[in-house]
Amino acid sequence: MRPASYKAVVDEFAAAIRSGALPAGARLPTHRELARERRVALATATRVYAELAAMGLVVGEPGRGTFVRDRSGHDGLEPSRELPVPRVADLSFNQPLARGQADLLRLALRGLSTSGEVESLLRQHPPGGRRHDRAVVATYLLGRGIDSAPANVLLTGGTQQALDTVLRALTRPGDVLAVDALTYPGVKLIAREQGLDLAPVPVTATGPDLDALDRLCRARPVRAVYTMPTVHNPLGWVLDRGSRDRLVAMARARDFVIVEDGTYAFLDTAPPPPLRALAPERTCYVAGLSKNVATGLRFGFAVVPDRHVRAVTASLRAAAWGVPGIVTALATGWIADGTVARLEHDRRRDAAARQALARAALAGLDVTAHPASYLVWLGLEPYQRPDRVAALLAGQGILVSTGDAFAAGPYRPHALRLALGSPPLDELGPALRRLRAAIETIPP
Repeated sequence: MRPASYKAVVDEFAAAIRSGALPAGARLPTHRELARERRVALATATRVYAELAAMGLVVGEPGRGTFVRDRSGHDGLEPSRELPVPRVADLSFNQPLARGQADLLRLALRGLSTSGEVESLLRQHPPGGRRHDRAVVATYLLGRGIDSAPANVLLTGGTQQALDTVLRALTRPGDVLAVDALTYPGVKLIAREQGLDLAPVPVTATGPDLDALDRLCRARPVRAVYTMPTVHNPLGWVLDRGSRDRLVAMARARDFVIVEDGTYAFLDTAPPPPLRALAPERTCYVAGLSKNVATGLRFGFAVVPDRHVRAVTASLRAAAWGVPGIVTALATGWIADGTVARLEHDRRRDAAARQALARAALAGLDVTAHPASYLVWLGLEPYQRPDRVAALLAGQGILVSTGDAFAAGPYRPHALRLALGSPPLDELGPALRRLRAAIETIPP
């Protein structure tokens, strides 16, 4: 009998998992058992499981073995919104809305319809936006500690487009992009689509391990570092001033670009200066109005150094030609009249109240979070597989994200990421207590 080929074994397992012949939770043979059964080298057996893990079909747990993953759709970039029972709470995605925002929208749209030349909203806007609109955003950013000329502010269709455009303009396929080992899933998607070599940097309780980043830069030509230093997603940390200074010094010494994501930065009222303020010549700052105003308002911006403005503008032109006039007018109008500032104030109070509920409901569990954010990182016990926990919770009407979605490297954390911003406030506490009770039913 000839040994099975590597690809044939992968295909056989994949077909059995997808058909249900190997059900979720099934324990697979050890690497040595598989090598012996299929008459392949141990390294080949390891490669089989590595490819199945990369396909999202299995998960390896140190000391316990390799298991078929529950594929109910509670991880990754697009978790399933379908639940087997009536929904209790969606804790997988933040869509915070304040009471009365619908009325604000109606009022703003009426204002647009009666102010100035309405037809101008239907005409082509330039890539990066008109100078007046850029100036409104530049003024708004002064409140975040960023003093930038309007020419360096480029408007986009949301933070994700800003991030995608900046990386597309400043990197090439094969370039090394360093990210936190636990990071925003959207940057993983961009790296994959653009062919970037994603290099995970180990994380500590207070930020990325900068010693490890320095070793990475010594070993490999890091082109850019993506970071979320103020209210990190998913861990909630705020990088201290000393660490920011060290990261900036490293960027100058190793000649890499910093891509700073300020999506949740508005939630911290007194953070250290943004990296963009410390190193404006090599930092691109991206953010938008998704979490502080509304996820459906696809309006974002990138603040880029002088030497990169032309390249990022060209990338924006190639992607979308120009910014949408109506959305831009609505967003800049809300920024200029103080609506965004008021909503951010309300969001901070709301997020702090939700964190207090979460701390009470999850007291005694392994919780990591900023005290005024919409995110909770909930560590699980080694015997509590995140995909199975997520499936158990889905059966009770609670949708969560597993830690896999945030892992930039091969390590798969035993954790859930809980988004607190979507359920009504009076329903959040009961939902979290129900979540805790469900997790505690899982036996060792």
